[in-house]
Amino acid sequence: MARVVIGLSGGVDSSVAAWLLKQQGHEVVGLFMINWHDTTGTLEGDCPWHDDRVFAELVARKLDIALHVVDLSEDYRARVVDYMFAEYERGRTPNPDVLCNREIKFDVFLREALRLGADFVATGHYCRKAEETLPDGRTIYKLLAGADPNKDQSYFLCQLSQEQLRYALFPVGDLLKPEVRRIAAEQGLATAKRKDSQGICFVGKVDLPAFLQQKLASKRGNVHEILPTWPKYGPKARIPAGTPDAGQAIPAPASPAAGHSAPMSSANTSAGIGQTVTSPASEPISATRCPDGDPYSPGGQHAADVPPTTEQLAALAAPWRYTVRDGKKIGEHSGAHFYTIGQRKGLGIGGRKESLFILATDTMQNVIYVGEGDSHPGLWRQALHIAPREIHWVNPARTMPAGQSARFSVRIRYRQPLQEATLFVRDQGAYILFDTPQRGITPGQFAAWYDGDELVGSGVISE
Repeated sequence: MARVVIGLSGGVDSSVAAWLLKQQGHEVVGLFMINWHDTTGTLEGDCPWHDDRVFAELVARKLDIALHVVDLSEDYRARVVDYMFAEYERGRTPNPDVLCNREIKFDVFLREALRLGADFVATGHYCRKAEETLPDGRTIYKLLAGADPNKDQSYFLCQLSQEQLRYALFPVGDLLKPEVRRIAAEQGLATAKRKDSQGICFVGKVDLPAFLQQKLASKRGNVHEILPTWPKYGPKARIPAGTPDAGQAIPAPASPAAGHSAPMSSANTSAGIGQTVTSPASEPISATRCPDGDPYSPGGQHAADVPPTTEQLAALAAPWRYTVRDGKKIGEHSGAHFYTIGQRKGLGIGGRKESLFILATDTMQNVIYVGEGDSHPGLWRQALHIAPREIHWVNPARTMPAGQSARFSVRIRYRQPLQEATLFVRDQGAYILFDTPQRGITPGQFAAWYDGDELVGSGVISE
């Protein structure tokens, strides 16, 4: 059996993962990470790390495994928190949990585990791993969704590399959360009834403005309301039927062994999920048309049509851009960098029939633009863009070169139901065109695309 170093976090999931590994006959070693010391902005009662350590020690003692403690706070601040501050300052919204897994748990922590002689590193994530041997002899490691649809955490691991996945084990990935709680109770683990952690990875639940004020100063600015009747909310870019995608024919892959699907037959112009669209220009692929002609209206439908041009995709992915002349001042705020697109709490502006939602933030001018109601057109868009350098293929065998497109199920935030979409790869990056408009597409967040249970790739939303 293998020597497995498990990240014991003091929670029930990692505790049961350690027990399962011991049941499988592995030599198990616990490793507890200290990643954050500053309590500025942390909400009271959210289980600070010293409480987590006590529970980790209790579990290690119960399971009769060694527990090592390592302080990774300098790496965590430099590689996660500083990045987080920088992104908020730019008016973007990062996902620190994704970064924590990529930069800390499966990088710095992995190196510490290897120093302890680990063959594998295990965590309590609700996801699974599979392997595939390609015809050329290469082994590909696949990241799969967890068996529990309510707890699937594959999204948080969407930036892992093949090298990171090679060492990873996810013992609870095939279990449902109630089963994990039951095992913990039956084995007398101290974490059996402990609540799940919330908030920022290793920091906890925070008052975001207070937390960000460690580095970002308050700066009073204005809140402007944009009415749903704003004239520019007409169709931003239409993909009319019969428009050819001149000069951008989509070539077939060299061979199925390259990890792509075989070319579509001429009798089928709509690819299935995960199927690469390889039709020549004479065989059109999917574009977006809505019954009312507006690709931005909620309820728009995906229809087999001609491929959109790069210019059309860029227009559909472009965020709404406002000026103070487009709306009326209705209040003030403490700094545009403290707020995120789609946010509805924290503005302190009442007296409305429906809630106000943040439509856009302008950190250069320090202005927030808001709209009333969840159906406000400024909250919805049909597409998003990922810069070329930000495209990440978890499964490198599924890499798509510029000019190809494929159907996938896509998630742009944790716990969001998967959304059907087409991924277009162009020289300018990746464009994801959704079958139906999406609410609150936010720069800085991650889009992850799935083929069935497999998380194939991901990227940082640029706009």
